[in-house]
Amino acid sequence: MRLGRPWGGGCLVRAAHTGLSWGIAVGLFLYPTDLRRQEERGQLIQPLFFVLLVLCSVLLYFIVSLMDPGYVEHDEEVKEVVREEEKAMISQQVPTTIRLRRCGYCMVKQPMRAKHCQTCQQCVRRYDHHCPWIENCVGERNHPLFIVYLAVQLVVLLWALQVAWSGLSFELSWTWLQYNLLLLLSFLVIVLFTVVVTLLLVSHLYLVSCNTTTWEFMSRHRISYLKQCKEENPFDQGIFRNLWRFFCACRLVSWENLYFQDDGDTV
Repeated sequence: MRLGRPWGGGCLVRAAHTGLSWGIAVGLFLYPTDLRRQEERGQLIQPLFFVLLVLCSVLLYFIVSLMDPGYVEHDEEVKEVVREEEKAMISQQVPTTIRLRRCGYCMVKQPMRAKHCQTCQQCVRRYDHHCPWIENCVGERNHPLFIVYLAVQLVVLLWALQVAWSGLSFELSWTWLQYNLLLLLSFLVIVLFTVVVTLLLVSHLYLVSCNTTTWEFMSRHRISYLKQCKEENPFDQGIFRNLWRFFCACRLVSWENLYFQDDGDTV
């Protein structure tokens, strides 16, 4: 796994995410929640599993935020696998209406579905979006793990929501508010993030099932290879094939082959 942008690029964001995740997790054990009561009774299976799940979500967060999202390399640094892809593309008798162009910013040859990210200052294969939450692009290499991370994070949040609620016994008194203020704030933060993560996960699963990206979905009218195509989505092969290619291919895809209705061989 190659690293994406340097650690310093998102140091504060990652530190804030990690601190918030563990701060809320620890806080749930400081109040009389279900996890706290199980811990006091010596029933450690669920508390330990909850901690491991939080740890898993944090590790996935760091993997997705630090890994290479699919940067397009400069011509002199292109690996043999990419050179083979370009040979296959040349042999396809590409229509003159579609031009495989050089990026106007970093001057690399852009494969189809790649886009230059102004924040990362590099072109990204099958560009989806630049995510400020992870301070990294979401592209062809890390998009599947990004969705896995969202799924694990949603499970953690839903569990934390139930645990936080179990520790709240509402009373109309200033003393109760003072004692439960942190737990109440944690509950509200968990609710907010649960809504955000749910919307993100559902939207990305929908886009993946259609074999499209956030950038293509939002900017179809500005993307040349989509404007010049008669089909609504030239990359859509049906839900099951789209999901299989996305989660199980494990290799970069020659989208030009699929676009021109060939076999869509992977590289």
